[in-house]
Amino acid sequence: MNLDEIQQIFFQECDEGLATMEASFASVRQNGHDHETINTIFRSVHSIKGGAGAFGHERLQAYTHEYETLLDLVRNGTLSLTSDLLGTIVGAFDMLSDHVAAARDGGEPPADAAMLARLVAASTPAEPVLVILDDLPSAAPVAAGLDDFDDLFALCEAPAPAAPDGDWQVTFVPGPDALENGGDPLLLLRELTMLEGEVIAVDLAALPTLDDLHPECSYLGWTAIVPAAVAEDDIRAIFEFMGACDLTITRLGAPAVAADDLLVDLLDAAEAVIAEPVAVTAAPASAPVATVIPAEPTAPRTPAPAAVQTIRVDLDKLDRLVNLVGELVITQAMLAQRLSEHALGGISELTDLDHLTRELQESTMAIRAQPMKTVFSRVPRIIRELEVETGKRVRLDIVGEMTEVDKTVVERIGEPLTHLIRNAVDHGLETPADRLAAGKAEEGVVTLSAAHHSGRIVITVADDGRGIDRKRVRAKAIERGIIAADAILSDEETDNLIFAPGFSTAATVSNISGRGVGMDVVRKNVQALGGRIGISSNLGSGSSFALSLPLTLAVLDGMIVTVGDQTFVIPLGHIVESLRPSDDGVKVLGPTASLLDVRGSYVPVHRVAEQLGIHGAQTDPAQAVLIVVESDTGQAVLMVDSIQDQRQVVVKSLEANYEAIPGLAGATILGDGRVALILDVDALISRWRRDPRLAAAPLGLAA
Repeated sequence: MNLDEIQQIFFQECDEGLATMEASFASVRQNGHDHETINTIFRSVHSIKGGAGAFGHERLQAYTHEYETLLDLVRNGTLSLTSDLLGTIVGAFDMLSDHVAAARDGGEPPADAAMLARLVAASTPAEPVLVILDDLPSAAPVAAGLDDFDDLFALCEAPAPAAPDGDWQVTFVPGPDALENGGDPLLLLRELTMLEGEVIAVDLAALPTLDDLHPECSYLGWTAIVPAAVAEDDIRAIFEFMGACDLTITRLGAPAVAADDLLVDLLDAAEAVIAEPVAVTAAPASAPVATVIPAEPTAPRTPAPAAVQTIRVDLDKLDRLVNLVGELVITQAMLAQRLSEHALGGISELTDLDHLTRELQESTMAIRAQPMKTVFSRVPRIIRELEVETGKRVRLDIVGEMTEVDKTVVERIGEPLTHLIRNAVDHGLETPADRLAAGKAEEGVVTLSAAHHSGRIVITVADDGRGIDRKRVRAKAIERGIIAADAILSDEETDNLIFAPGFSTAATVSNISGRGVGMDVVRKNVQALGGRIGISSNLGSGSSFALSLPLTLAVLDGMIVTVGDQTFVIPLGHIVESLRPSDDGVKVLGPTASLLDVRGSYVPVHRVAEQLGIHGAQTDPAQAVLIVVESDTGQAVLMVDSIQDQRQVVVKSLEANYEAIPGLAGATILGDGRVALILDVDALISRWRRDPRLAAAPLGLAA
């Protein structure tokens, strides 16, 4: 493995660390903080800092050093986590994300001077005075003329309980340049204590007098005992980014002597005395009192759950596996078709093969599945930025973030979600003053949820804001020439006007909205994923946008139909029902227009043959099969000649193998070897509704 590959692994770990930090911040805001949550945030920053130093990302390393310093003061109790301090830490996290992205992409590092100043200011007390070591025995004063630390370490010679056989003995001596490269031995000691380790000895052989002491050099070595239950890999992980370090980890065969925990406290205090005097002063009576975020009660320590074993696989290899499994499914379908032609379709081995093939396909697709958390984790930062830009107060509620969906869908749903979130905050939520006047809480709520429904994933973005003002939407649509002034529209059709190209109700163009491209992009991107979007809104109560998407783009359940001499697949997720109409069930309005009576509602009938230019198809709706489908713009009816089968098909891209064709979402290979085209239901119906005369202008599929 070369250095570039190792660096890519480092950036993957950076992404994991940033996601862990985001989740920790959400936990702090909702439930308060505990020691372990702060430690989790600290460890993530520490790991990024170590890797940045190893790969020469100096700006990232310098930034994380200051960030880590502040977090260390919080986790050891020197600083209380006030709401203001939490705001600084979260703001620093956003800047850290930008630094990681710049290092990964080779771009210019972000301007972090202002944030670094905030970190330093938050880490530095206002008036430095000498620290009073209250916990030290009175017989051991810290003398200003102390030549070395022998007097301090002499306090720790009291014998401690013996370590049991099998415990780990860890001896490490950092290289002399460890501090210059971002390593901090004291942080490593604290990591060991978090594993219930204890320091038993300090090597002072290389320690010079204070006159010769160089603050950027490391002189000490340490020996610690770590319980046998801790895995050796967990110990070594602490020193992973330490750089040059003499590290020895051995099993103890005999009882070992441990020193008192006071040693670690003394090391902390000695470091503070050498680095810089700090002030411990009482606040004046008139000083404002900071709001402290409450800490959770310390829970009894429980054994950590066994880590889930994972392996990193190149995505190209995984895609190749998925394609091969797809070909296997097609071959199995062909075999079943051939055997059925020879009256051998019912043999048990063939049924077993069918079950095993489907299980293999589902297991392979599950490998590509990722939780929606990878997308949802970006939203809190977007909300924070929008709060600053709009002056609104927003609470984000996330539901179902562990709902899994195919990696391709996860990668391509980010942009539509970003537009919907920005729209919800900018257009949906009112200002704090307006909300109070309307009898609502000053803080608006945006809810982001994901759930599985009927073989699809439904992602919902909802807000408790003002809702859609349909009168204003209609007026804007008329003003921009999107609809005629005398057009009669239902509430649903009026709501869908916001997806029209160029539509916007914003009075002015801003960084957030006003150009009329956001919601149009949302619908196009969702349709490109084979999905649809629905709106539910009540004036004064808020709006909800529901995105219904396929779980995977590689396979789908479909109904196989014939139109003339052509075979098509209609995605099952669009189909409501199929029927042969009664004699009076279809109302003919002209040579090409018909309506179907569906339980009292008249739904337009679209002739697939006329739209796609297919000859020889059935022209009489009363003799055809009518399939009621659900689309972005409501229900419609597709007229086909017959229904052949219902089965799961492997989707092949038209763009990759031929060229994009309007009205078609892809192709598949049937069991008899024929190629069947997959209908893009939303595109066909949208094309017809824009101008019904297009039904007579075929797309030109006929050879």
